[in-house]
Amino acid sequence: RHYDCNKIKTTKYTFLSFIPKNVFEQFHRFANLYFVAIVALNFVPVVNAFQPAVSVIPVCVIMAITAIKDAWEDFRRYQLDKEINNMVCLIYSRKEQDYVEKCWKDVRVGDFVQLQCNEIIPADILLLFSSDQNGICHLETANLDGETNLKQRQVVKGFSNQNTPFDPEIFQNTIVCEKPNNDLNKFKGYVEQPDQKRIGFGSESLLLRGCTIRNTEIAVGIVIYAGHETKAMLNNNGPRYKRSKMERRMNIHIFFCVGLLFIMCLIGAVGHVIWNGNFSEHPPYEIPEVNGNYLSSALAGFCMFLTMIILLQILIPISLYVSIELVKLAQVFLIHNDIDLYDEDVDLPIQCRALNITEDLGQIQYIFSDKTGTLTENKMVFRRCTVDGNEFSHQENAKRLETYKELDSDEEDWIEKPDTLKQKTDKPLRRCQSARARFQGHSRKKSLGHCDSLRSQVAFSSTIEKDVTPDKRLLMKVREASLQIESLTSFPSGKDTCCTTSINDFFLALAICNTVVVSTATEPRQRVMALYPLFSKVALKIHQLLQRLKLANLGQSFSLTQSSSDLEASFNAKNNKENPTARDSCNKDEMSTQTCTRSTDGDYKDDSTAGAMSCQGHLQPEFCYEAESPDEAALVHAARAYGFTLMSRTPEQVTVRLPQGTLLTFDILCTLGFDSVRKRMSVVVRHPFTKEIIVYTKGADSVIMDLLEDPAKADLNTGKKMRRIHAKTQKHLDGYARYGLRTLCIAKKVLSEDDFRKWASFRHEAEAAIDNRDELLMDTAQHLETRLTLLGATGIEDRLQDGVPDTIAALREAGIQIWVLTGDKQETAVNIAFSCKLLDQKDTVFTINTENKETCESLLDLTLEEVRKNSNAERTKWKIWGISLSSSLAASVAHSTDIGLVVDGKTLNVIFQGDLEDKFLELTKYCRSVLCCRATPLQKSMVVKLVRRKLEVMTLSIGDGANDVSMIQAADVGIGISGQEGMQAVMASDFAVSRFKHLKKLLLVHGHWCYSRLAKMVIYFFYKNVSYVSLLFWYQFFCGFTGTSMIDPWQLIFFNLFFTSIPPILFGILDKDVSAETLLSLPELYKSGQNSETYKLSTFSIAVLDAFYQGLICFFVPYLTYKDSDIDVITFGTPINTISLFIILLHQSLEMNTWTCIHWIAMIGSVLLYFIFSTIYHSVCVVCNHPTNPYWIMEDQLSDPNFYLVCFITPVIALLPR
Repeated sequence: RHYDCNKIKTTKYTFLSFIPKNVFEQFHRFANLYFVAIVALNFVPVVNAFQPAVSVIPVCVIMAITAIKDAWEDFRRYQLDKEINNMVCLIYSRKEQDYVEKCWKDVRVGDFVQLQCNEIIPADILLLFSSDQNGICHLETANLDGETNLKQRQVVKGFSNQNTPFDPEIFQNTIVCEKPNNDLNKFKGYVEQPDQKRIGFGSESLLLRGCTIRNTEIAVGIVIYAGHETKAMLNNNGPRYKRSKMERRMNIHIFFCVGLLFIMCLIGAVGHVIWNGNFSEHPPYEIPEVNGNYLSSALAGFCMFLTMIILLQILIPISLYVSIELVKLAQVFLIHNDIDLYDEDVDLPIQCRALNITEDLGQIQYIFSDKTGTLTENKMVFRRCTVDGNEFSHQENAKRLETYKELDSDEEDWIEKPDTLKQKTDKPLRRCQSARARFQGHSRKKSLGHCDSLRSQVAFSSTIEKDVTPDKRLLMKVREASLQIESLTSFPSGKDTCCTTSINDFFLALAICNTVVVSTATEPRQRVMALYPLFSKVALKIHQLLQRLKLANLGQSFSLTQSSSDLEASFNAKNNKENPTARDSCNKDEMSTQTCTRSTDGDYKDDSTAGAMSCQGHLQPEFCYEAESPDEAALVHAARAYGFTLMSRTPEQVTVRLPQGTLLTFDILCTLGFDSVRKRMSVVVRHPFTKEIIVYTKGADSVIMDLLEDPAKADLNTGKKMRRIHAKTQKHLDGYARYGLRTLCIAKKVLSEDDFRKWASFRHEAEAAIDNRDELLMDTAQHLETRLTLLGATGIEDRLQDGVPDTIAALREAGIQIWVLTGDKQETAVNIAFSCKLLDQKDTVFTINTENKETCESLLDLTLEEVRKNSNAERTKWKIWGISLSSSLAASVAHSTDIGLVVDGKTLNVIFQGDLEDKFLELTKYCRSVLCCRATPLQKSMVVKLVRRKLEVMTLSIGDGANDVSMIQAADVGIGISGQEGMQAVMASDFAVSRFKHLKKLLLVHGHWCYSRLAKMVIYFFYKNVSYVSLLFWYQFFCGFTGTSMIDPWQLIFFNLFFTSIPPILFGILDKDVSAETLLSLPELYKSGQNSETYKLSTFSIAVLDAFYQGLICFFVPYLTYKDSDIDVITFGTPINTISLFIILLHQSLEMNTWTCIHWIAMIGSVLLYFIFSTIYHSVCVVCNHPTNPYWIMEDQLSDPNFYLVCFITPVIALLPR
């Protein structure tokens, strides 16, 4: 088939298509279509109200402004496309027999592309060669999904064993893959070799366009998808368009104005017929047709109806839509530049991705929030663990976390010293530096907050996440277990397997069972491949023996407060004496390491695993761990705190240093990555000394506990011990959940050679499969992860973000209902809800967990009955002499009972599938808070849609992960948090913030302002146009309903277009009815937006009636003043037009709450513009509008005292009711 080229085009227009296409798009707006129809109608001689050329001006100006804005945006897209399309890359040329530079736009499907370190990938490429000896290529996907950690990609299996550079000339294979789609995580296909052998591949071999090559010198691949068929481009949908609640209501009011216009035109048509019917013969101003006949009364009335439509067309505000767009654009600018919504730690301001729903921020009634990373920091801190049924509380670590903020403030004080200020100006290492970057100023740097210099490069590596204070009891047990494992390392024997303890396996699993990439602080993003190459086998044996003897001699003399680094340092000191060269080198590296680590008492010293490394051969400074999730990083740092240090990782091997300094290098036989279905990951390794094949597994406790070996199938003593361990571990897990900790279970399994060989064969077949590949891989993983032996469990704290309780309390006071939708455990979610003040200790919390429809319905009924009983009891207390409260106040009393509701994902399934939504929603109306736990992404979006659809309320969803995308898109307003889970939530959102606390000012201040400003501006536009049109309508009663105007056509057009256009726009941008401080201190003020108090039918009706009243005064006061005089039509209309300008501007002045110099300039400037234009126009226009020429009229009016008197009295009378 024909494949797309790699040239991208995100522009909407070309030079030739811009005008017709843009005009066509603008005609999709009803108002534009309406005014163009009016303009066309004015060209019909029978019905035209004024000069046809004049009527074209407003439509042309408005559409031209919109077209210029669209053209500018499209031109910026064109420039960006041009820049990207002209980037260069290396493409293999068969003619040149070498790689040549070509532009990205010239890349085609089937081309061989050579990529180098730090180069951006030009298209979707299948990886066929990597300079890495293991066929690995590292990617940074920040441009695609915002994730800061590195991803590994593997060369297609049939090409991974090449020892020579890839030669495209000998590539004779056929590649078959799926059609282009936008799924970033799924990809499958196969390579068919000349001998018809097929090799399957998946997403692990696909390099996506827009990603960056890291830590790989050269990678070669073949282009699979190019241009707009790449996954990145298929995901690039641009900003989303949503219609705001106000816009939907405004469209209804515009139709109301259309109805009002129809009535006014009908009155004019009927009046015209009645007026002409009073004449016995046709009046002289009525012109007959060419044949001398006159129009019939009915036809004349119809023509007058059309004429009146043309005359009164400005009743529909043509400039309203453009003004709203400009105001919203300015509001977005002000929100984006609010310093309070800027996060200095991560250097991120708020992002406004949807430009047309800013006013919806001021009308939110329900907030649906994720928990992890939204209410919490998503900084996983190791807190507690249980091993073999024994719980270790880590109280010392808890104390460290409590004093962490104090230490951080001390460090900030240390920064302010003059001798360190110079260091702050040094630029940290950028992520785009080569893997071979030189050592650059890794002295200790500290910015505001607690982000160190490594934070900008390595995800999940803040000080609070890395530093773990070991538990004293567990540390002693680790040392005792180290003595046992040392015998294995010195005298390897399969019979000694029983000597290894669960503690060793537990920490080995923490260090090994992950996909962490090891790099160093001095060479960031440089993967550690090999350790101590100068160690000979004999030297290694001697080292191990000395280490074991030293450990045995010193084993009884350890003090409880001594850290594991002391032991290693003692060995290093002795070793340095024997090796001066190593000592010097070690000292140098320790100096750099000391600047990167901090002890628990605030003094800087060597890290237990980084500062006390052995100094033979190559020395390693502090390690940086590139983890795919914060949980993985927390567990690796915890293992390191106990001396089990992850030293290096390759696809085939992983090296761990034990507490006594011994290096164990495990052969990695297979890695089963984590996925949301299995909720676990496993790694299959071969022990370097026992040669056993061991499966280490970690995952959610709800899954792992069901996969454990059945104690009933073991012997009596073993089974009893297993039951005890399972029961105690489960008890500890429940306790961790109550404390709000995230729990993971750690397990292992020992495989025989035959079992592993059979399983590996099945796995290989699944990997090579073409059809149902994902299902087969899932089956093989589930087959392996059974009959596990429980080692222990971990409790990791996801710390609550700063300001969350205060924000939730303020939003509550504002009348916003807050729901938490999370996939976490119920106990953990409830604990976090109490911590962030979502639930209070005095609340009555109802929990519904069931999988049965009848049970669920019964529980809902019982709970509803109980809640209503309490609600009625509360209502009886609130009576005044037997008179009950209003329903709205009674509802508020019902909420005062403080009821919380907790449901799980299984219950939600029953509710949705069993038609119980109405009862569920009825119950939630009485609840102070609702928590939905163990909810899937689909369930989250279904809950949001249910509340939004059934209750007809304004909803807001906020989350930070890919699992929150559907929920964010389902709400009226979606907010993404740019946290540590990537940018998928941000890319799907309307607004993006970096902290949950920013929601407080965003809603209570900017939301209130945006709604109030825009609502008042829209109301003002309707008032202004109705008021002005009513002048022309009243004049029809005195001109025989002829459809003529007493105001010059040019002034009639320019009145709305120029004279009164700027002040309302500034009003919509800058007006502040209440200060930010007051809005934050009194959140109840937000309820005005929730109830649409500023813009609703009543306020709209009052504005229209006020406009008619002011129009009546504005017309009849000058009419009575000039009655029985001999002034002409334009002379009569000029003071009316001038008075109308004064009334409309003074009316706005009364509405405005904020006055700045800009407002004064706009107001005075509008008046001056009117008088300057009128004076010049009336002085040069001699026969502009024959026979009613406006020549010298304004000049005459300015010399008439009556003009000044009527211009003063009329506005006073018109505005007196206000």
